[in-house]
Amino acid sequence: MTAPVLILPGIGNSGPDHWQSHWERSVPGCTRLNQAEWDAPRCADWVQVLDAALAAAREPVVLATHSSACALVAHWMIAATDDTRAKVHGALLVGPSDPTGPHYPKGPSGFAPVPLLRFPFPSIVVASTDDIYVSLETARRFADAWGSRFVNIGAAGHINSASNLGAWPAGQALLAELRQP
Repeated sequence: MTAPVLILPGIGNSGPDHWQSHWERSVPGCTRLNQAEWDAPRCADWVQVLDAALAAAREPVVLATHSSACALVAHWMIAATDDTRAKVHGALLVGPSDPTGPHYPKGPSGFAPVPLLRFPFPSIVVASTDDIYVSLETARRFADAWGSRFVNIGAAGHINSASNLGAWPAGQALLAELRQP
């Protein structure tokens, strides 16, 4: 039995061609966590929504995050109880954005600074060499702090719809690793 997957999109949500949307449509056990505000969110609001979803989960889930949702997980860890932390089986943290970086959008608040604390569950950070929202060095620093395995997939931009990954089979293989009992 594999763990269910909770998809956590970043700012702007993930459009129909994003790998997260492909997974939601085609990978069994994947569901998207919807936020009330996608374009100018407050991190604290996103943390509350994630915490409520995890508290309601019947079994531990794997988080499949993108961009600012990676920082969301780190902020959630600070506020989470041991009971809700136990509801996370693992996390795939793809294209973590740097909210202090020069290209981070205006409007979202509370994502900086990104907490640098060790996660109590297995995790994998996936980064690209040419992501304008995070340097490879910063992505590696996040991975090291979170205790995550680091995967550099080369030049793939922000690992989003513009990266033309479709259903991203290589990402699904990483997800499958984290879903194992």
